Amino acid sequence: MKPHAAAASALAVLFLLIAASVGAATLTKAHHALSSYGFPAGLLPSSVRSYTINSTTDVFSVDLGSTCKITLPPDNYLATYSKVITGKIVDGKIADLDGIKVRALFRNWAITGIRASDDDLVFEVGMVTAKYPKKSFVEAPYCEGSKPAAAEI
Repeated sequence: MKPHAAAASALAVLFLLIAASVGAATLTKAHHALSSYGFPAGLLPSSVRSYTINSTTDVFSVDLGSTCKITLPPDNYLATYSKVITGKIVDGKIADLDGIKVRALFRNWAITGIRASDDDLVFEVGMVTAKYPKKSFVEAPYCEGSKPAAAEI
């Protein structure tokens, strides 16, 4: 390979790595823990500071450091995450969820549970449910106004 071609190839690979890092958030241990229960990492924002899971009671707590607003795919609902999110998690099910509200039909609705099936997530809002594809929640989203600029990387 000619020196110019090698340099061009190296530059192209570097550009692709930088572009990929700008588009995707770094996953934390909390995101990986979520995945181990059958949920996609994108249910939690990228701003996770810490988390705990009690292995006896399955009760969890996630600390985001501050409230966080995210536009959720695929229907572009505005979700507000509290500074601390709590609930109970077992394989394929999150219950007693507290700390996530979604704006729909001119009102804020608390998401009280989430169930994971093969390719879908079922969100529970009291007695009402809504099903969305897991693939819409693959990447951990940034809180509004906190996505790093390309120059910061």
